Amino acid sequence: MAKNKLNKNWLHDHVNDPYVKLAQKEGYRARAVYKLKEIDEAERLVKPGQVIVDLGCTPGSWSQYVRNKLAGKEGGGVHGTIIGLDMLPMDPIADVHFIQGDFREDSVLNQVEEVLEGRKVDLVLSDMAPNLSGVAVTDAARVEHIIELALEFARAHLKPSGALLVKCFNGPGYTQLVEKFREEFKNVSSKKPKASRDKSSEIFLLGKTLKNPS
Repeated sequence: MAKNKLNKNWLHDHVNDPYVKLAQKEGYRARAVYKLKEIDEAERLVKPGQVIVDLGCTPGSWSQYVRNKLAGKEGGGVHGTIIGLDMLPMDPIADVHFIQGDFREDSVLNQVEEVLEGRKVDLVLSDMAPNLSGVAVTDAARVEHIIELALEFARAHLKPSGALLVKCFNGPGYTQLVEKFREEFKNVSSKKPKASRDKSSEIFLLGKTLKNPS
């Protein structure tokens, strides 16, 4: 009974959420787009001509936003390259190279390399989150694992001047994650965009400029 009430409350909040309504109005697939938009407007992360990778891109609102920012090339198309990666399927987005699969696997990384054609990446985005169990220690370990995967990908593919933006949660293990970012990047900051629900511990970590580029 309590679960049904919880679901109804969530549904009520979701349907009346101004960001949900705005996403529907502006044609975005999820309200999460406004988290990226706010961070990007403050930090100027997305610029025409860049190579950008969106990890855990499904359903695609972040890729849509990036695509819109890179659009405007004469004759249509975008000025830049966008690669979206996810283990789940995603409906196509114009000018986004979507690769379905696990980016830890060589076969998937080979497809990424084919699109990159030897180029390094300007920006890696990750809105990935694990399935949470409600057990703080377990969930912290899962979040840490996913962020370490994003860090590993960034280490291998980012330009020295590149940036990595990841979703994490302000709870157990958060301080250690910030330290890991500081080991990799010269500039590290945390962001809590307005579109993140107040009761959520969700927070975004941004690392800029690699300390030891490969």
